[in-house]
Amino acid sequence: MDLAGKEQAISPDMAGDDHDSIRAIQWLENRLCLLDQRCLPFEERYQYPADAAAAAGAIRDMVVRGAPAIGIAAAYAVVLAARGRYAQSPHGWRGLLAEDIRVLAAARPTAVNLSWALRRMERRSATIAGDPVGELLEEARRIHTEDLAANRRMGEHGAGLIRAGDSVLTHCNTGSLATGGYGTALGVIRSAWRAGKLNRVFAGETRPWLQGARLTAWELTRDRIPVTLITDNAAAYLMQTQQVQWVIVGADRVTANGDVINKIGTYNLAINCRHHGVGFMVVAPCSTLDFTLDDGQAVEIEQRAADEVLNLAGRRIAADGATAWNPAFDITPSRLVDYLVTENGVIQAPDTQQLATLKPPSL
Repeated sequence: MDLAGKEQAISPDMAGDDHDSIRAIQWLENRLCLLDQRCLPFEERYQYPADAAAAAGAIRDMVVRGAPAIGIAAAYAVVLAARGRYAQSPHGWRGLLAEDIRVLAAARPTAVNLSWALRRMERRSATIAGDPVGELLEEARRIHTEDLAANRRMGEHGAGLIRAGDSVLTHCNTGSLATGGYGTALGVIRSAWRAGKLNRVFAGETRPWLQGARLTAWELTRDRIPVTLITDNAAAYLMQTQQVQWVIVGADRVTANGDVINKIGTYNLAINCRHHGVGFMVVAPCSTLDFTLDDGQAVEIEQRAADEVLNLAGRRIAADGATAWNPAFDITPSRLVDYLVTENGVIQAPDTQQLATLKPPSL
């Protein structure tokens, strides 16, 4: 089935001109196209995974990263898998596809958007008779388009909290590279910058993968938003010297009570914000809310390879014999969150009762 013409009509891959020019995930010429974020900022290289196993490897190996982006990439990977499975077995493709979905789900288990997107694709596949590719692609593109629209709404909601002349610090990368486009926390920054509110944008370098230095700085400068990098351990002093009024971060998962699971270092920032009277804003789509878990202590925190800490750019930087502890995420208690911004609005001091108002009827 030729789907190339349809994608031009509803494509979420088309970037706008309002400080928003980057799309890290695209469906082009019936292929999944991923901007390899490991190569940035020095080279723009693309990968084209051919099946679910290759897409799972791209997610696991950080070719694509950021909770919403992982979910979108996985949804498109289901389309790839379905195409191969239907060709292999027109009558038994659904059972074969279930195994591909399990492979994708195991790639990075902490990001709830991954399992959310896969469940949605699985539900759609259960209703299909005949060749599943067209309908599954339609669903994947809908997930992509909905994410972009949600990000733009969150950008406006969050920017409404920022006063003219404020400066902000962000952590990791939460922009177009980490989402379907525009971004979550960086979406707020984009909207506030476009509105002329921001004095200055700071970004933490975000060890060990340096997402702030490599990705956020690249993304903002490319979209004509000036950015000042700091080392992660300079954040408290930045607040003490009153150079920022907000820390704005994304989330990989928010549990039913409002606990936030996000890139390691987020908890440090939240504690420092509370001590210094700096606002702490979490920006996350409703697909990141996990009502199946009461609090953050129940979340499986991904432990990554020690080499990511012991090495830098392929060279060992630690003394021989040293080991490393390398959790990818930490847990910020809801009591440290001043505002949770979703596409459906802003919640101040989020808790179980307030989050329940966002809970879908099916849960």
